[in-house]
Amino acid sequence: MPNLKDIKSRISSVQNTKKITKAMKMVAAAKVKKAENTVKAARPFSDELLHLFRKMLATVGEYSVAGLHVQRALDNYPELLEKREIKTEGLLVITSNKGLAGAYNSNIIKTAIARIRANKERGVNTVIYPVGQKAVSAFKHAGKYFELKEGYISIANDPTATGANIIAEDIAEDFVSGHIDKIDIITTHFNNMMSYNVVSWDVLPVKVEQADAHELDPVMEFEPSPHSVLQQLVPMYITNSIYQALLEANASELASRMTAMSAASNNAEEMINTLTIDYNKARQAAITQEIVEIVSGAQGVS
Repeated sequence: MPNLKDIKSRISSVQNTKKITKAMKMVAAAKVKKAENTVKAARPFSDELLHLFRKMLATVGEYSVAGLHVQRALDNYPELLEKREIKTEGLLVITSNKGLAGAYNSNIIKTAIARIRANKERGVNTVIYPVGQKAVSAFKHAGKYFELKEGYISIANDPTATGANIIAEDIAEDFVSGHIDKIDIITTHFNNMMSYNVVSWDVLPVKVEQADAHELDPVMEFEPSPHSVLQQLVPMYITNSIYQALLEANASELASRMTAMSAASNNAEEMINTLTIDYNKARQAAITQEIVEIVSGAQGVS
């Protein structure tokens, strides 16, 4: 017969767990709507920036660093547009700092590890730029077939354009110096409150299709020059791509956490109901046993 004290203790433990998961669900629900609005509001700007970028590349044609004032790697746009043989690929892997978000982090990390293995098979080295504590922790123990850069922990908590610019400068410096020949972002695309997809975005070298002829303006004038405009546009495009990826990841993480905590709360409620039934059965059995013993004792005396 189950011990009544043990069952009661388990019920209390599950009830406490339910309080925690329900509170986490409410916190995630309060944040996810804001994150959803932010990511959806940012998409039109990203799309229009890509459209403008395509027109610029088709109009300017050839690029040259001659005459440009280059203070940082992000300003060296001709180098950032250069396509070369890929010997080392960088992966910007965006995860969260906290767990309890369902399979959100594990799906991203599995995708990144699969890419690392594919690179190894084709003789390409991999450099990991981890965003979020979960990525940092996972790749510290994932093997020795890649180089792990210092992680961006605080940026995962609060995606901002400033944080995206810090990442953009770091990877642009490694690209221009020749340490990496390509970099992709592994993140998630937020669909809605119930779903997201793990995706891979090209970042460097900047890869955009040439604009169609009908998309080009009859006259495009640039001040002070086309190359000066591109020098401003290329860093903006790269930084915005990273920023958009951070926003998509943040919204996906919160939605995944809300869903996971909702399921956990429901499971806790079901477990409490089951344990309560077991407790009542055990209590009834104990009472019945006591009655039997009392009756048997009375009959023995008589």
